[in-house]
Amino acid sequence: MAMHATGVGTIPSAEREPIAVTKLFSKIGWRILPFLILCYMIAFLDRINIGYAQLQMKQTLTFSDATYGFGAGIFFVGYFLFEVPSNLLLERIGVRKTLLRIMFTWGIVACAMAFVQTPVQFYIARFLLGVLEAGFFPGIILYLTYWYPSARRGQIIAMFMTATAIASVIAGPLSGATMKYFNDIEGWHGWQWLFISQGVPASILGLVAYFYLQDKPEDAKWLSAEEKTALRFQLDHDHKDVESAHHAGFFQMLKDPKVYGLAFTYFLLLGATYTMVFWIPSLIKSWGVADLLHVGLLATLPQIAGIIGTILMGRHSDKTRERRWHYVTCVTVAAIGLLAITFSQGNLLASIIGLTLAGLGFISATPLFFTTITEYLSKASAAGGIALISSLGNLGPAVAPSLTGYISATTGNSLYSTYLIVGAYLLSGLLLLIIVKAADPNEVLNEPAVATGLTS
Repeated sequence: MAMHATGVGTIPSAEREPIAVTKLFSKIGWRILPFLILCYMIAFLDRINIGYAQLQMKQTLTFSDATYGFGAGIFFVGYFLFEVPSNLLLERIGVRKTLLRIMFTWGIVACAMAFVQTPVQFYIARFLLGVLEAGFFPGIILYLTYWYPSARRGQIIAMFMTATAIASVIAGPLSGATMKYFNDIEGWHGWQWLFISQGVPASILGLVAYFYLQDKPEDAKWLSAEEKTALRFQLDHDHKDVESAHHAGFFQMLKDPKVYGLAFTYFLLLGATYTMVFWIPSLIKSWGVADLLHVGLLATLPQIAGIIGTILMGRHSDKTRERRWHYVTCVTVAAIGLLAITFSQGNLLASIIGLTLAGLGFISATPLFFTTITEYLSKASAAGGIALISSLGNLGPAVAPSLTGYISATTGNSLYSTYLIVGAYLLSGLLLLIIVKAADPNEVLNEPAVATGLTS
């Protein structure tokens, strides 16, 4: 097997690696990434479709806005309780069995949402949905670290997380059309068809995942022995872009205060973001847009901007080998967009521009956050650390929608809730800058030349 050096010194950007290495990662990406994106799209649809369903559910079920807010939030309580155990189990049994367990069962509960009649049933279904889905997202982030070194992880995680924006683009017109055109078919309401039609695919994909994916690169029959050796070499000679912790394992990681600071950073980001996601349909409707299909179509604009921004920011972050300031830029843009909505004073065009800008910012921020924490955590603590930060952060959406709803109801004005969300975004950016330090650039530039492990 021929071994070729990259040249004198390691070039920081993944874009300037040998062509053979680029082709290897392209092959990996085309094999696993589209399927993982599809799975996450279905997961996200099942999370956010309540925002659209409640527009019609109010006509048949006497649920208050507080009921919907609490139901939307309680999903994340179940998610919080089972996320760490799920990820630790994934490390033992592999991603195939984990995705089969998670996706098949959450699809069943997602369908069961169509038959809730009381607030208690609604709360139980949403809680179980969170319990069963727990571990999906941090499990995939962990799984991507098995295949990609740090220098490529920003763009890859960004591409994976475009699933949320793509799902939101689909969710608007799909949910609106389902409720509008399927209403009263077979005696069922449109919102019931909505839950069923978006729940069944999850169970099907869980079965497909078991047979399609491989737990580790070593198990991939579609990679040659030479490609496996080259991939292992790339992963073993990884250089990170932020200062890394040196946790010997999960329990030592639990003693690191920075882990809890990062969890709070994600708490602020996710709480603010999901408050926006849940109430975007109602917000657009409050601007005088009555047709549900038109509401869904307008809701796609911030998501389209987010897809473009996510990919470009992830790619630029990898190219420059910088994470922290990219994240700060994104949350600042999200805050500016929200303020633009607030001061648009009922101007529909200005409100839509502000919403699109906000979407561009908050959708692009999350991949950068998770790229940063995968580099901060040691290999020994990654499984538990990613899940712990994610699970604690997921309490944000359990609190924020109810809190902002209470503030708006108490004050009779949504302005204070908007300021709270803006503040959450800006504080999350500040915290990331304080908690995580950039890696010494001299370590990247002066790293000795390494072999690719591939023939050119």
